[in-house]
Amino acid sequence: MTYTGKVAVGGPPAVHELAELIISKVAVGSLENNAYLLRCRRTDEQLLIDAAAEPAVLLRLIGADGLRTVVTTHRHADHWQALAEVVRATGARTCAGRYDAEGIPVPTDVPLDDGDELRVGACVLTVRHLTGHTKGSVALCYDDPHGHPHLFTGDSLFPGGVGNTFGNRAAFERLIHDVETKLFGELPDETWVYPGHGADTTLGAERPQLPAWRERGW
Repeated sequence: MTYTGKVAVGGPPAVHELAELIISKVAVGSLENNAYLLRCRRTDEQLLIDAAAEPAVLLRLIGADGLRTVVTTHRHADHWQALAEVVRATGARTCAGRYDAEGIPVPTDVPLDDGDELRVGACVLTVRHLTGHTKGSVALCYDDPHGHPHLFTGDSLFPGGVGNTFGNRAAFERLIHDVETKLFGELPDETWVYPGHGADTTLGAERPQLPAWRERGW
């Protein structure tokens, strides 16, 4: 089946099969958060991005092969409601941005900084620190050696705009700067974007809107 990235709470996961990595997307919780399970084809090692809610759903998605790592993209509570239970059930190590770790009630085993690398078996994810939505938000980029990059942005980038900065103009300026320089400035238009809520997009689809985002201030 063709991957569209469209999921609904209570519905089946959407599965994006790459040459070396399988990405399963599921929507959970009252705020319709996206959680992403990444599985290395060579080793079967798995990494979860945002144990947001509904631990039973996430554990069913993880399955019997277990979970090596869970990454929390930022400190907002809707992105870690299931984290404690998932970690208890799987023994997975926890990762989060260094400057958001103190706001996540489950201890962070590996604090993440800009440029760090995380492995999912044979696959490598690069950390991009994006300040603005929160102080320590992180995005993860998988640069597929057989295709285009795949970018997991948490709540820092969505179709139609950057993440909410809650009316703080200075925070917006920091976020739009980081998004423009670290994402749009370094990655190609074909880069597939997997946000923390809602539909997927690509950098190419969003790039023409950057001046309008900056002008409107959100």
